[in-house]
Amino acid sequence: MISIDLNCDLGESFGAYKIGMDEQVVPNITSANIACGFHAGDPLVMKKTVALCKKYGVGIGAHPGYPDLRGFGRRNMSLPYAEVEADIIYQVGALKAFCDGEGVPLIHVKPHGALYNMAGKDYDLAMAICRGILAVDKSLKILALSGSAMIRAAQEIGVPSVSEVFADRAYQADGSLVPRSQPGAMITDEDEAVKRVIDMAKTGTVTAIDGSVVAIRADSVCVHGDGEKALKFVEKIHKALQDAGIEVRSFS
Repeated sequence: MISIDLNCDLGESFGAYKIGMDEQVVPNITSANIACGFHAGDPLVMKKTVALCKKYGVGIGAHPGYPDLRGFGRRNMSLPYAEVEADIIYQVGALKAFCDGEGVPLIHVKPHGALYNMAGKDYDLAMAICRGILAVDKSLKILALSGSAMIRAAQEIGVPSVSEVFADRAYQADGSLVPRSQPGAMITDEDEAVKRVIDMAKTGTVTAIDGSVVAIRADSVCVHGDGEKALKFVEKIHKALQDAGIEVRSFS
């Protein structure tokens, strides 16, 4: 039987500002990527989100990003690789401490936003991220865009990798995501998103925004937790995958 993990970015509220519907989304997913305070989240939100994932048996991952609260980590930054490595250690180590406090394992790391997209093409940046992960815990997996430089770097340095695809993002012909600033970057129709996920899981391909067919590996599918239709997406995708005979199961 084909199986796939269903992951979502969570814990992105900050202080008095609430983002996402974490309590409603968590029961419908198998893995969560929890913000670590640099692009979103704060210590209390991190603690509560870890406890919420523990309650529902959801695999926990760290979601480190650039130090960019105002831009939600979606603005490109030019940082020395050594600084990126240290930032990864800091953020992942912080979330691991909350996991240790709850008696649950930290399973994976998924870079966030601009850091994710830049490292998808910048091999040296991807290696800096991987070195940071290894410094915290050599058993941690990296969740990264299928076919990206992050997957290649992880394989070469010895970080276990999980290839990710996106339900609600459009693809470019090279397998990268269409920038959010461009028209058509976000897929808002639930039925279209569901069909794309099933096709990716069954065929190992996705149709890019220019109509070309791109080969991908779909170990895990992401739905963004800050999207206004996040809950509808995860509910429909979860049910549709099961109806299509595809097992929804955590890669942990």
